[in-house]
Amino acid sequence: MNPINKPSAALSVLMAAALALAGCTPSAQPPLAGSTIGGDFELTASDGRTVKWDDFAGKYRVVYFGYAFCPDVCPTDMQRVAQGLKVLKTMDPGKAAKIQPIFITIDPERDTAKVVGEFAAAFSPDIIGLTGTPEQIAAAASAFKVFYAKGAAVDGGGYLVDHSNIIYLFGPEGEPLATLPVDQGGEAVAAELDRWVS
Repeated sequence: MNPINKPSAALSVLMAAALALAGCTPSAQPPLAGSTIGGDFELTASDGRTVKWDDFAGKYRVVYFGYAFCPDVCPTDMQRVAQGLKVLKTMDPGKAAKIQPIFITIDPERDTAKVVGEFAAAFSPDIIGLTGTPEQIAAAASAFKVFYAKGAAVDGGGYLVDHSNIIYLFGPEGEPLATLPVDQGGEAVAAELDRWVS
């Protein structure tokens, strides 16, 4: 059973509009320009410190909502983000240094600060893992137009979490720019980052 790829209707409409815009003006403005994705949050990093969206001001931000116990798609997406960042770092270290990749759990019941820290670090030491209370995670997911819901139980007493798996790129002022093509691999991720980071 695939626990991923169940975006909300509103998100589907937004993405369709973004793709239409991208098709009309491929080099003019960011596909997500003018959208209301993103916003302030108050979450917890692996070292226990409180982290807010504005703490990343001045940085391009790659944001992905997932969970550490995800059996397939989350690790694959995270690996491709890490590969893309590594490729970009080889191509243009200056651009890569301007990017902060962020992993936010949608499973705070199991994903403690320690767990999200270890999960993020397994892919790259540059990725920061964040968790929070169920209320904090719900608020952040709502701000970033992310769908999630506890899914089916699995053997051993665990459970899956259904969630949208879109990876967003935000600009230095927190403005939404584009989504990253992780389904096309690390090279495609690097190319998209190179396109928008200046």
